[in-house]
Amino acid sequence: MFKHSGKSRTTKHNIRIATLLSFVAGMVNVAGFLAVHKLTTNVTGHFAFFTEEIYSMEFGKGFIYFLYIFFFFLGAFIANVIVESLAKRNVRYSYTVPILIESFILFLVAFQGAYLIKFSPNLLAFLLLFAMGLQNSLVTVISNSIVRTTHLTGLFTDLGIELSQLFFFKKPSQRKQLKASIRLHISIIGSFFTGGIVSGVFYSQIGIQTLAIAGLILLFGISLSRVRFYYLKTTRKVMRRN
Repeated sequence: MFKHSGKSRTTKHNIRIATLLSFVAGMVNVAGFLAVHKLTTNVTGHFAFFTEEIYSMEFGKGFIYFLYIFFFFLGAFIANVIVESLAKRNVRYSYTVPILIESFILFLVAFQGAYLIKFSPNLLAFLLLFAMGLQNSLVTVISNSIVRTTHLTGLFTDLGIELSQLFFFKKPSQRKQLKASIRLHISIIGSFFTGGIVSGVFYSQIGIQTLAIAGLILLFGISLSRVRFYYLKTTRKVMRRN
């Protein structure tokens, strides 16, 4: 799931990582909004509010919205720096480290969230936006720009286009590729919504600590990917010997 990148990736690989990360993004989206009433997985709305505040000459408020945008950008920037820096040494670790950083941020917010909500809600939003920028950049690099997991606007656009193309694509090869892309987008959208629902249910019981569950899911995904890698590696060695 995290091992393959670029041309070596298949639709199955993309669906696995998209399902996992979009579920987490859905959880962060709902938990972050319920905690501080701010969007914490994308910056489209923040850009609109930023321009509104600047137009109204409210530069202080506008600067806060600028920081929301900046921290998402910074997360994306840092993720790619990590990937490029570690890729020459160990490709697997280059993709694992950003996920570990994201998990750490989610655990930090989960267990310090009550304090942040009371004394510095903007800092909580900054941290979550940084984590989502990190995630979105990482999955974009891994999937060769095929997968996005932190917002749905583009996904619904792509899905609408692809469903309409079913009426026009007649060649079996074209329809096969198109259906694979449709499955991927439906998987992302469905997982994002499911993550949001699960987050809402847990938030009503344990509050911002819901994000600890999202962190655990990321660690589980990394562990499962690593176990699967070593299992397949060992199996191939055994088959070669035989």
